[in-house]
Amino acid sequence: MKTLLLVRHSKSDWPVDVQDFDRPLNDLGRINAPKMARLLKDKSVEIDAFITSPAERAKQTCELFSEVFQKHYDTDATLYNPRESNFESLIFGLDNSINSVALFSHNNGISNFANSLTDEIVNLPTSGVVAYQIDCDNWSNFATAKKKFLYFYSPKNFAK
Repeated sequence: MKTLLLVRHSKSDWPVDVQDFDRPLNDLGRINAPKMARLLKDKSVEIDAFITSPAERAKQTCELFSEVFQKHYDTDATLYNPRESNFESLIFGLDNSINSVALFSHNNGISNFANSLTDEIVNLPTSGVVAYQIDCDNWSNFATAKKKFLYFYSPKNFAK
């Protein structure tokens, strides 16, 4: 069994003359990302690997999660402005020693991908987390593996 977590980047700022790729988190985003990471940690969620879009807001979100979990993270350019096939290609190539992975990305791609996995419909808000159990031992079998919705968390549903 494998576990896939999909995390939409936290709330970002819109500074003047800053390209979309370089937009940082705003104050609320810097609060909500570690809040959501602590929620997962408090619920004993195990995450073996963190992989993020290299866009600044996603990378900062992942950094805050990785600090809470005290784990290194990697970046993957395909998670910026992603299509469903970008997520699948990345997942197919994961090392099988990774039993649980958190992917940090952007809407609309991350919500579209989440909605392609099960009948459970989610629209990931900023800092939202959705998780699935994947019935496989090898990530290369992801496409044909049975997928089960586990949970969906939004920062609006949890106090500090």
